[in-house]
Amino acid sequence: MKPDSPGNRTAECDGFGMAYWKTFYHLVWTTKGRDHVIGAKYEETILSRIHAKAGELDLFVLAIGIVPDHVHVVAQIPPRLAVADCVRHLKGATSYALNQQSDSQRPPFRWQEGYGVITFGERSLATVVEYVGKQKEHHGNNTVIALFERTEEPTARTRTAPGG
Repeated sequence: MKPDSPGNRTAECDGFGMAYWKTFYHLVWTTKGRDHVIGAKYEETILSRIHAKAGELDLFVLAIGIVPDHVHVVAQIPPRLAVADCVRHLKGATSYALNQQSDSQRPPFRWQEGYGVITFGERSLATVVEYVGKQKEHHGNNTVIALFERTEEPTARTRTAPGG
């Protein structure tokens, strides 16, 4: 997959004229119950639907990484679009497409509620894009970066104070 070119963007912002933006997001979401249901056929559909929906939303997809139970996306999201809405659209488009191609014998494909999002600067872009692009390798070698894999807030019992 050839990523879009990162960089400076300008866009209409809801009637307020042009806005300059240079934002980078790492998004991750999981299958319902973290079930390992994403195989090659589903992966192909997920990739195509993310790219199609990104075009509709004016997102710039810089990397996509897919493993059997979750998806990572590195993207630039225009400021007129809330991150939560972006993820909702991407998850909705992919699950809809997967359910359209699935046979009636299988239970419907579903994503887990929620998602993880990390913002990062341009200096980290190459590192994050490389990490996401090598998801299968990282999971196979157990070299995942825990922060990039998180999709939910720790519970009160496991939460630690900042710096602690």
